[in-house]
Amino acid sequence: MNACAKSKDKIMTHYGKIHSYDTGKGSGMITPEKGGDALAFSKADLKGDAAEPKQGQRFGYETKQVSGAKPQATNLEPQKA
Repeated sequence: MNACAKSKDKIMTHYGKIHSYDTGKGSGMITPEKGGDALAFSKADLKGDAAEPKQGQRFGYETKQVSGAKPQATNLEPQKA
């Protein structure tokens, strides 16, 4: 039970705006509000039934790092303006 609580503490929601999204490829980039490099994401990283993201739209997201590559955005969820 304690291990679950610890892993939940590590999950942190970040916020950013869609920099670009390519419907043909099903992938895009999101720019963090707190600065830093834009993060890649794919259509599969959109939460639930989220509509296709639009440039400038604000999303909440988490980050993941796969095998030493640059961090990526995951679990993207649209935010109200």
